[in-house]
Amino acid sequence: MKLKNKVKFVRTILLVVGLILFINFLIPDKSYSYKELEYKKIAVLSGDTLWSIAKEEQENNAYYHGKDVREIIQDIKKVNGLSNAGLRINQILEIPTY
Repeated sequence: MKLKNKVKFVRTILLVVGLILFINFLIPDKSYSYKELEYKKIAVLSGDTLWSIAKEEQENNAYYHGKDVREIIQDIKKVNGLSNAGLRINQILEIPTY
């Protein structure tokens, strides 16, 4: 195939590339399937342990659905800056949720 008008061809290619770049800037980068992470606060009650709290969250919190209880415990410790599993009555814990 022989090009009859190279200038017209180059101009068309540049126009198409420019249009693609322009459209790319118009489309938002946000994914609509992404869920914003939130935190709920719970107060530690008498008899509560990190294991019992993690087990409860595993069963009732979609954020932790399908995760192992030990992973949940580590996550709760990390979020709340806990160095060990010791809890105090009325201590407030932040729990990630959707």
